[in-house]
Amino acid sequence: MDFTAAHTAPYAHPAPEARAKRVVVLALGNDILCDDGVGLFAARALRERYGDRAEIIETGEAGLALLELLEGYDAALILDATVTGKHPVGTVLEFAPEDFAVVRAPSPHYAGLPEVLDLARRMHLDFPRQIVILALEVEDPFTVREGLTPATAAAFPRFVAEAERRLQELLTSAKEA
Repeated sequence: MDFTAAHTAPYAHPAPEARAKRVVVLALGNDILCDDGVGLFAARALRERYGDRAEIIETGEAGLALLELLEGYDAALILDATVTGKHPVGTVLEFAPEDFAVVRAPSPHYAGLPEVLDLARRMHLDFPRQIVILALEVEDPFTVREGLTPATAAAFPRFVAEAERRLQELLTSAKEA
């Protein structure tokens, strides 16, 4: 796997009403901030195999910008890096929206995923009914450099395997709905 920054044009996601695929993989991160790009790299690993069945979006966006990226899909798999300090580096963590306590951001500019999910619910947006959040506990998401630390790179195949397993479940569930 190539853990370097993608030098491509920004992804032009379809408008919610034009979305033909029912499942979205939303990868969050920045691929020039060391381990922060692990979600983006996982999305690239999934794209070749699942790009025809799921919309796979890489973004450095955060906060309220995520509303538009998630709106209109039946299910979503969100991939990200995390530093909780509670788990060894390389631990794959899975969260559901209910796992997040409602936290009020000090400003809409700093809204996180919990605020985005809460706002979508209150606005009655056409939002995914199933949301799975996979995060890899990483060592260094702060240093400006391309590539992953050795510990995060060693865990990367497990992260992708778990993402693939959860994506298969979402695709099957969306097909049955």
